[in-house]
Amino acid sequence: MAQHAVVSSVTGLVFQVVLAPGAAVAAGEVILVVESMKMEIPVAAPCAGRLAQVLVAEGASVDEGQQVALIEA
Repeated sequence: MAQHAVVSSVTGLVFQVVLAPGAAVAAGEVILVVESMKMEIPVAAPCAGRLAQVLVAEGASVDEGQQVALIEA
């Protein structure tokens, strides 16, 4: 199985982790939400598969382009 990285599109704080590792995900499904400049930006799965790992916790700071999760497809 190939692993695909999920990356944050903005710099901010992880507001909410929506899915837990092991969950089945569809392409476009929200994995977590990043708060940036008082806006909540969803971070979605780039492909369908199984959420292998969430690399950040709620409240953590993330940078634009940072890997935040891994999906096995």
